Amino acid sequence: MLRTLRSLLRFQRIVRTLARHDALAPLEEIRVAPGLVWLARRFSRRAAAGRPGQKLARALTEMGPSFIKLGQMLSTRADLLGEQVAFDLAELQDHLEPFDGALARRILEEELGQPVEALFVSFDPVPVSAASIAQVHNAEVATELEAGTQEAPREPRAVAVKILRPGIERAFGRDLEFFYWLAEWVERAQPKLRRFRPVEAVRVFEETVRLEMDLRMEGAAASELAENFAGDDTYNVPAIDWRRSSRRVLTMSRVSGIPMDDRAALLAAGHDLTEVLTKAAGVFFNQVFRDGFFHGDQHPGNMWVAVDGSIVAVDFGIMGRLDWDTRRYLADMLIATLDGDYHRLAAVYMEAGYLPQSHPTGHALDVFAQALRSVCEPIAGRPLNEISFARLLAQLLRLTESFELPVQPQLLLLQKNMLMAEGVSRRLDPALNIWTLAQPLIGAWMRENRGPEARLRETAEDVLHGLRQLPTLADSLERATRQLADGCIRLDPDTIARLTPRDRYFGRWALPIALLALIIALAALL
Repeated sequence: MLRTLRSLLRFQRIVRTLARHDALAPLEEIRVAPGLVWLARRFSRRAAAGRPGQKLARALTEMGPSFIKLGQMLSTRADLLGEQVAFDLAELQDHLEPFDGALARRILEEELGQPVEALFVSFDPVPVSAASIAQVHNAEVATELEAGTQEAPREPRAVAVKILRPGIERAFGRDLEFFYWLAEWVERAQPKLRRFRPVEAVRVFEETVRLEMDLRMEGAAASELAENFAGDDTYNVPAIDWRRSSRRVLTMSRVSGIPMDDRAALLAAGHDLTEVLTKAAGVFFNQVFRDGFFHGDQHPGNMWVAVDGSIVAVDFGIMGRLDWDTRRYLADMLIATLDGDYHRLAAVYMEAGYLPQSHPTGHALDVFAQALRSVCEPIAGRPLNEISFARLLAQLLRLTESFELPVQPQLLLLQKNMLMAEGVSRRLDPALNIWTLAQPLIGAWMRENRGPEARLRETAEDVLHGLRQLPTLADSLERATRQLADGCIRLDPDTIARLTPRDRYFGRWALPIALLALIIALAALL
């Protein structure tokens, strides 16, 4: 009861904020508390400038850190909010007023257990950026010499120190209680929205933000990403200083560059825009398809171009993962789309588990193939630079409502980042498309992983897997036979009577015959 009262009062304040920014449309759409929303709309009488998504972004920014993070999560839901609103929320600026530098020093000393002067040669109390969860300070650390060397002291090493906002965990906990209450209310008030699983969405949001508030996890993500691109000078990930990092503090090498979408500055610095986009396309493709581990928030504020032309990345709090099966299904979907084989495309959806078994083969699969054709056919035969694959993926995801497909969070995050990449590409050069530049990489990956030789390897691996299971199968058969002989397993008399001598003869040879068949199949494949 107390929780409901607190949440109702909070909801009333939020509705007023939304009304002040003329951003009530989302609540009107889902028809939660329509009377309160109608009153707020009637008495606000304000028509703010901008698109609906821009108005909503401004309102969420005013509401505070948790709501900014909520807006960033909603930016992946083009299937729910529409492409334009999702795009506007993706542009949501994660900037807040900084907290005091003296407080930042105190957090550093509490977390790392040493005075700031013992940890850093210098520490700038004025932050260079302040976001909803943390803020970043410039600092310098002494460059350590190898033991036994007589070298003169080197210049200090420049680092960036990310410090979690004080009290952010407690504030997030309060907001989370309200989000769960609102999600439960939506499920009760609007049964048609249950397929979007609002409560489950809040749970995923909670997990994501809690991980983001543990800066050790961000450091681990940066470290893994750097390993994936070791030896690749086109992509630069800051090195983590683990000695000066903890749950609330993350120290990394300082990087700099020109924001990816600043066309004028890039040209003034002498960068070739086609080369920049080619590198960006390669980085994106390798993260998604080669590694299955990609930066989940690749907006221009987090991606820069360094002096040497390499792509520099920062802020690894949100990362996406695609397992091998998902990458394989995405590749098969792409092949089927390019071939115009919509029945095969529908079949891949079903194989991947995206099309529920309530829509099996037959008429329903034909109807789904027809729906896929309606989305893909309008772009058939058009040049790649005229196609937005992000919007194509968004339209495919919107078919989820008609066919009750489960929402795939990893694909929503991927679609959001594809949309960002296309936006940057078109701002730098409207005549180019980032996927046109990635086409050679896509072709090579397809040949290596989804071509005839790859499928033959896949089949051979399946056979080898079957062979590896044979000892276990033999042990199981032997154990069952022993238990049967010892009387631990009793067969029904009718079953024994049906086992003719011929059946017993073949039963005795079943395992050797199966083994021989697998060996012959393996030899044929290899």
